[in-house]
Amino acid sequence: MKFSVPSKTLHSYASSVSKVINAKNALTILNNFLLEINGNVLTITACDGENTLCARVPILDVEGEGEICIDARRLVDLLRVMPEQELQFNIDDTTLAVEMSHPNGSYKFVGTPGEEYPRIKRAASDEDMKFDVPSEKILRGLEFTGFAAGTDTLRPQMMGVYWDVMPDALVFVATDTHKLVKFKDSSVVSGIKGSFILPNKSTNVFKSVFTKDESLSITIRPQQGVTFETDTFTFDSRIVKGSFPDYNRVIPTSNPFVMTVDRQLFSTAVKRVSLFVDEGHGLLKFKVQPENVLIKASDNEYNTSGEEKLACDFTGNNIVIGFSSTYLSDLVGVLWTDDILFKLADPSRPAVIVPSEDKPDTELTMLLMPMNVTDF
Repeated sequence: MKFSVPSKTLHSYASSVSKVINAKNALTILNNFLLEINGNVLTITACDGENTLCARVPILDVEGEGEICIDARRLVDLLRVMPEQELQFNIDDTTLAVEMSHPNGSYKFVGTPGEEYPRIKRAASDEDMKFDVPSEKILRGLEFTGFAAGTDTLRPQMMGVYWDVMPDALVFVATDTHKLVKFKDSSVVSGIKGSFILPNKSTNVFKSVFTKDESLSITIRPQQGVTFETDTFTFDSRIVKGSFPDYNRVIPTSNPFVMTVDRQLFSTAVKRVSLFVDEGHGLLKFKVQPENVLIKASDNEYNTSGEEKLACDFTGNNIVIGFSSTYLSDLVGVLWTDDILFKLADPSRPAVIVPSEDKPDTELTMLLMPMNVTDF
């Protein structure tokens, strides 16, 4: 088999596909790419035993068809330092010897038979659901929620982003029990009803592989997996088994007191005062008053403290409440409006954080659990 391909093109696709490969694999074959030549298309496949990612690369000067496995890390590392130029591949169908050459050099590999590479089979079912959506809308939803997903292996149902697919909207939700983010996009009209939990790894792979200017086809196979496909990539991912918490019951609907504060001023003040928190618990204290909010942190072990005052608009009486500096910074960091709204009830109940104005056809709601505060 023979073919040629631009080095940067091949590196771009190979690097993207390699993101599904684990650092350590139980099966040695999973350290490889499966390369398949069919006509003028080279398909690069990577698998970790549960997820499969394929990229279709246009190639030139093709002779022959077939498949072969070659070491993924070696190929990606070599292509990373390769200048932009045409590469020629010559693969011996009998010995599986691979020679990659260009005008100033050549490199030789030894391949493995392609039939040894595992294939994940998802059985087709009448329950399968499919819809098309611009990839930009999916990337936006994952960007607003993915960071809030849990990492505790004792709660596997929270180790991913929950997709609640409605006929006239798509809702993304993620939580780690300390914070929760819900992003509703009413511009996605799927015409179907279903749900699944996309694992954290798959969320990260999706965000790093797919671009905003593609049309995406999504196939949901209940209890099996989900497949994302564009003209260039096909990503078949497992889904997390189990039930996601009822997010609608968790989000308070009756927090009567609202604090409105400038996002930029609030964010930078939180960053500065957070430098003085006790690293053991990261507590930031807030004393919210009708016209201003005091932000305070202290570390008794090192006898350090920090405090700032910001102007705000608060509809309630004075309230003292505490939040984790890390979680609060994570939530505020994804907001874009000039002002942030904190909807509060009392120091023991979660705060609802929302932008002062949502983007068209969307609704972003964030929930943050408070920390115990004995005094200010």
